[in-house]
Amino acid sequence: MCQSTLTVPAGHGKTFRVNKGQFITVIDAEGQQAADFVAVNADDLNEKLSPVHTRQHLRSLFFKPGDALWSSENRPMLRIVADTIGIHDANVPACDRTRYSIDFGVEGHRNCVDNLLEGMNAHGVTYFSLPEPFNLFQNGPVTADGRMEVTDPNSKAGDRIVFEALCDLICAVSSCPQDIIPGNGLQVTPIEIKIGNGYDEEVRHVVNA
Repeated sequence: MCQSTLTVPAGHGKTFRVNKGQFITVIDAEGQQAADFVAVNADDLNEKLSPVHTRQHLRSLFFKPGDALWSSENRPMLRIVADTIGIHDANVPACDRTRYSIDFGVEGHRNCVDNLLEGMNAHGVTYFSLPEPFNLFQNGPVTADGRMEVTDPNSKAGDRIVFEALCDLICAVSSCPQDIIPGNGLQVTPIEIKIGNGYDEEVRHVVNA
């Protein structure tokens, strides 16, 4: 199985290209680490992965194996084929420098928007065209009174989610740098990404068990 592996350093981001039919495996390397994930159509940057359109099509705030993640043009862009944790978020926007400055009084803190843009800028994606993220491994429950919460992930070292690309994509992943409030166990750690024409039999076994 032909496969490449990328490591997203703790609190940083990586951008990569994926061809239609390839699989993307995003792995929480050490556990309790959220990973902001975005993607755009490699042939049309105006079409981007959209949590809003995905929620509309799924009629759900959450997603699971077998579901598609939809684009801003109402097309399925990715299909979830395996997931060992099953707890992710599609509601909370990516943190940015303003959030750290206003909410926490911290200037110059690394943040997911800048992490994602560092690589996506080279492909023509700007601050204003950056997609809203799918926050992998992030634990964002909705309370009984309709409020959104963000707490530490339940994921453990090695937990992963696998996507199949349904078109050629430019993707980016940020290892969320949040270390001030719960969200990453107050310890930011790396994320691993595998890209290839198949995915680990180990994941099939865990999911189908």
